Amino acid sequence: MKYNIAVIRGDGIGPEVIAETIKVLNVIAERFGHTFNYEYLLAGGCAIDEEGTPLPNKTLEVCKKSDAVLLGAVGGPKWDNTNAKIRPEQALLGLRGALNLYCNLRPAVLYKPLKNESPLKDEIVKDGIDICIVRELTGGIYFGDRGVDIIDGVKSAYDTERYNVNEITRIVRIAFETSMKRNKKLTSVDKANILESSRLWRSIVNEMANEYKEVEVNHLYIDNAAMQIVKDPNQFDVIVTSNIFGDILSDEASMVTGSIGMLPSASLGEGTLGMYEPIHGSAPDIAGKRIANPLATILSSAMMLRYSFSLEKEAKAIENAVFSILEEGYRTGDIMTDGKELIGTVEAGNLICEKLKKGE
Repeated sequence: MKYNIAVIRGDGIGPEVIAETIKVLNVIAERFGHTFNYEYLLAGGCAIDEEGTPLPNKTLEVCKKSDAVLLGAVGGPKWDNTNAKIRPEQALLGLRGALNLYCNLRPAVLYKPLKNESPLKDEIVKDGIDICIVRELTGGIYFGDRGVDIIDGVKSAYDTERYNVNEITRIVRIAFETSMKRNKKLTSVDKANILESSRLWRSIVNEMANEYKEVEVNHLYIDNAAMQIVKDPNQFDVIVTSNIFGDILSDEASMVTGSIGMLPSASLGEGTLGMYEPIHGSAPDIAGKRIANPLATILSSAMMLRYSFSLEKEAKAIENAVFSILEEGYRTGDIMTDGKELIGTVEAGNLICEKLKKGE
């Protein structure tokens, strides 16, 4: 089978982690008899420098026609001006909106070999953590009406949280379907005691629960959910929530697993086209030093194989290879502990490729 992949290296460590991921995908293609065609595109800070915009028209058009989008990272201090009208992060919002990628799947997994990397106590972590956060991605306060005005001579700024029934229904359904494939437990996070949009959100979750009677459903307010992820993360299986709450909770969940450098993500819509990226940033302070952890991006490519290409065996092969090198004690700097073997970005990619070539 042939698949067309739009590749956005991005900024900072993005090009480095993407390079290792392409190496891994090439081994997968050879081993399983596929063809991956890559088209490299600009987005983020590098696109601002070269094209004057974070999301060039060519990038957007190619992404629309591709089977999937693989992205490294965008942003950095060079463009870090919150008052600027043009910012690298606008590329992500633009891609999500234009490609109608309204669902963000963020697995927060603490691999058993990395158990000691979690900041939580052993009695809390137990045998590991495995949470899937389903975040609404194209609605809510990040896309609502906003502005700055003067009221009674005082400058004010406002942002609007708005959701309609259709936006909530489609993301909640994905969360229920995801729950059915896992442990059939769904936690919906909102602020229904304060926000009208959350009350609508909760009512739709409760209504849809009648269609999925096998799924155990509970509701938590955002503040309580944030505390519970630290107190008892194993109580969670699938979490569904709004754009802004999901942004916060997914980053919190990533840190209780020990390293943001280990966690992938998938942004999905109605069809098979998706955008796949690590949840970490561009880490410009270590860019070019060949020490970045590429495993989150490599694992993101496994999600691409699974969700956009329906290649489950291939996706599982990558995930098994990652687990294997961790179990053997190889560590990049962000997850390094005493007694383990320190490796760099390229070495990590090479080790994964070796495992895949051997069929391990």
